[in-house]
Amino acid sequence: MVTVFNIMLLQGIVCVADENSDNIFTVGFDAEFPPYGYKDDNGEYIGFDLDLAQEVCNRNGWTLHKQPIEWNSKDMELNSGSIDCIWNGFTMNGRENDYTWSTPYVDNSQVVIVNKGSGIESLSDLSDKIVAVQSDSSALATLTGEDATEENLKLASTFKELQQVGDYNSAFMNLEAGAVDAICMDIGVANYEIKSRGDKFVMLDEHLSSENYAIGFKLGNTQLRDEVQNALLEMLADGTFQQIATKWGLEDNVCLSADDVFLDETTSNTTSVSFGTKVLDICKQLSSGLLASLSIFVLTLVFSLPLGLLITAGRMCKFKPIQWLVKMYISIVRGTPLMLQLLVVFFGPFYLFGMNLSSTYRFYAVIIGFSFNYAAYFAEIYRSGIQAVPKGQYEACTILGYSKTQTFFRIVFPQMVKNILPSVTNEVITLVKDTSLAFALSYTEMFTIAKQVSASQTTIMPLFIAGVFYYIFNFIVAFGMEKLENKLNYYR
Repeated sequence: MVTVFNIMLLQGIVCVADENSDNIFTVGFDAEFPPYGYKDDNGEYIGFDLDLAQEVCNRNGWTLHKQPIEWNSKDMELNSGSIDCIWNGFTMNGRENDYTWSTPYVDNSQVVIVNKGSGIESLSDLSDKIVAVQSDSSALATLTGEDATEENLKLASTFKELQQVGDYNSAFMNLEAGAVDAICMDIGVANYEIKSRGDKFVMLDEHLSSENYAIGFKLGNTQLRDEVQNALLEMLADGTFQQIATKWGLEDNVCLSADDVFLDETTSNTTSVSFGTKVLDICKQLSSGLLASLSIFVLTLVFSLPLGLLITAGRMCKFKPIQWLVKMYISIVRGTPLMLQLLVVFFGPFYLFGMNLSSTYRFYAVIIGFSFNYAAYFAEIYRSGIQAVPKGQYEACTILGYSKTQTFFRIVFPQMVKNILPSVTNEVITLVKDTSLAFALSYTEMFTIAKQVSASQTTIMPLFIAGVFYYIFNFIVAFGMEKLENKLNYYR
């Protein structure tokens, strides 16, 4: 029996080894970036770049592994070896020294998309408007990066807000709902989105910049780059490359040429900065996000704690319709993700009632979503604390002539508070960490900033520093709640 088990275990190890052999080519891509890479109606990852990658694998005898990645984490994915390359409409301009590049294969431009009939007809009309860009995208670099032109920097300074979103689907939802006024993005993606979303959006005639797409490999990995490049040139020579481009409507954007020269830069020109200086700089960048996280935390508690008490009253109400209505509310809140609830609160007014969203509503939606979510949890905690009070105390209060209000606030409530403090402490600590979910509404809190800084500096250090901030915050919360619990010991 043991021998059979050992044989099966050995086979499993061999299978794992085979699955992770050098014949597997792992492509990292943004799964929400059509037509270059996205998920179709059948749940399959498809796109122009993925078709190219598949053909490269076919010609080299490799197995393609399509690995969707969080765009902000692309550099950590590549440097850690979890992916072999970044291949998904990846702009090489301004990043020449950060990766080992293939030669460019697509010409691309940064364009601006607005709602049809918005009255925005030129770049100058974007003054005092809210413009959305994807985090760590070439559009963001075009407007704010080190290599941004003076004209684009000046243009960005006239915006009311340059808002970073996680993906373009969220950007278009914001645009349609009126939460933003325009989107800056790649022309290939823009053409696809406009075509697929109907006659709702238009592209401005003026372009912000022109750029090239290429395949990014880990710095120094020229061997794998050359193997992929040779396959691409074979595809160019026999017409396969053009066929794939035509399939995705990108035939006019192709720029792959056998005459292009590689840009192999293996040294960095960045000035050496001390560890302490880096940490201090990161802390300064995170400080504004910390204030945003604190605002969410404090306001959620201010509203959810009393709201939870009201919900508890409905949950314990003798009138059955109210009781069942409250039970349904609690069930829905506890049974669905908080991120989904935030999206419903934010986009619901537009998609359900046709109400246009203002820029200030974003923060209100975050507070509303968090408050109603945590109120449901607090309500059940309150109920457990109330039910823990012996019934004999209620009877004694009745004999003494106490009203129901007096009984609750003078007798039941103090004991309830003591009973529920450990559970409330757990929820409060969870709230500190859950503030990071505000990124779902493109609200910039501390963890969002940490991811952005981590992506721009290609280091995981900002995430660790953010983790330290969260730990210190939670330590203070736990310490304060423990002191409060000790003060209430006389209720035992």
